[in-house]
Amino acid sequence: MSAMFQYNELIERALKEDIGTGDLSTMIIPDDHLGEAKIYAKEHGIVCGGYIAEMVFQKVDSRIRTETYAKDGDRISPGSLVMKVIGPLAGILQAERTAINFMQHLSGIASMTRRLVDIVSDLGVKIVDTRKTMPGMRSLQKYAVRIGGGNNHRFGLYDAVMLKDNHHAVVGGLDEAIRRVKEKVGHMVKIEVECETLDQVQDALDYGVDVIMLDNMSLEDMKAAVKLINKKAIIEASGGITEENIRKVAETGVDILSVGRLTHSVMAIDFSMVVDEMKPSMQKHITLTEKI
Repeated sequence: MSAMFQYNELIERALKEDIGTGDLSTMIIPDDHLGEAKIYAKEHGIVCGGYIAEMVFQKVDSRIRTETYAKDGDRISPGSLVMKVIGPLAGILQAERTAINFMQHLSGIASMTRRLVDIVSDLGVKIVDTRKTMPGMRSLQKYAVRIGGGNNHRFGLYDAVMLKDNHHAVVGGLDEAIRRVKEKVGHMVKIEVECETLDQVQDALDYGVDVIMLDNMSLEDMKAAVKLINKKAIIEASGGITEENIRKVAETGVDILSVGRLTHSVMAIDFSMVVDEMKPSMQKHITLTEKI
């Protein structure tokens, strides 16, 4: 399934949720009443989701056109003009909340990601997301992480093996879990193992896994694990990583920092839309495409 199809499907569901059987407020506005709206940032951050917002406006009324003033990845501050939206005012107002909802959430993810990336930019580590995403929003949320300068972990259960404590418990231990998975997957599939102790790290090394995740380890144990692994596997740190402690974790020598809060509890960046109603004499200068 292509990302574009997923976005279309997601936008259609979001608009159906909001508009339902029809907008009872904009029915007072004639279909040919044209105007211009401006979307402004109300906070500092990184903008993300502009293209999705454009898709929302077009989905509501194909005659609406947009002009972008801050593209995805640009830094914004209070008062920054992000986008102009021109066309039938009824459609613009119907699409407003859904469009801005996408932008504020995705911009929040991109902004937090950029803050974390900047804190450790000189240490050569990668910031990655997790599968702790909102159902149906994973593709967009992971896009926002990339816009913020981060990287993506696996997209789902289908593109890499990650053996966690529950997998170990079900089959009788880490050794057995690794042995069984090596019998099941091909040589092109990477295997990652979650380790909570240095003994588990040694077991993972003995079985030649590709990635070792140090899960909720102390800084001292992380340093010991990095020394033990000695570049024989990619090292990922995970669990409780925040803006306050991320640099100390990175300084242990790990390669990757996975941060669930990038997607599961990020604060949105606030935007607002202001409509400038055009006088009838000005409306004739707006060029609209035919509504499909």
